[in-house]
Amino acid sequence: MSGFPDGITREKANVLHRLEIEADNAILLVQSDLKPDWGKIHPDLLLHASPFDPIPNPAIREMNGVQLTPDRLLHFRLTANPTKRLSSGKGNKPGPRRALYDEADQHAWLQEKGKLNGFRLLDVQISQPAKQTARKQDLTLFTVQYNGRLQITDAEKFQTAVREGIGPAKAFGCGLLSLAPARS
Repeated sequence: MSGFPDGITREKANVLHRLEIEADNAILLVQSDLKPDWGKIHPDLLLHASPFDPIPNPAIREMNGVQLTPDRLLHFRLTANPTKRLSSGKGNKPGPRRALYDEADQHAWLQEKGKLNGFRLLDVQISQPAKQTARKQDLTLFTVQYNGRLQITDAEKFQTAVREGIGPAKAFGCGLLSLAPARS
């Protein structure tokens, strides 16, 4: 959040992020309603720009004009915290969340999120199960990565899901839905 003005909350700016680690590289993806200013990041924390890559580091790209229309097919990636909310036994008051460790339950969780968020799954692979601990909050999250293809069923709901994220634990790197064009 240091890339955003003081006093701006993650929720207010719809900030979503995901840290992807491959081999020796760590890539932080950030999506928000406000344009970030990464000037506060120490240069030693950034990879040096490649003379063969025209994209600066850090790169800021506008996402205006992306067509998210009904029936459109897309590849997607989502790191999520698939959970089930238990009853508190106190009327409508929600109880604690329980992680879904079984792959069939994780798949069903995403199918249900699809129904609520304007898409249907065409195919999905579930990988990289991990426990993440946020020490300051004394909180442990179970996360998985979903990769696959989806079809938009309700453009308005889907656009909201892309903007606001899917599922819980958004402050901890979950919920960012990355998209790319797909063919049938």
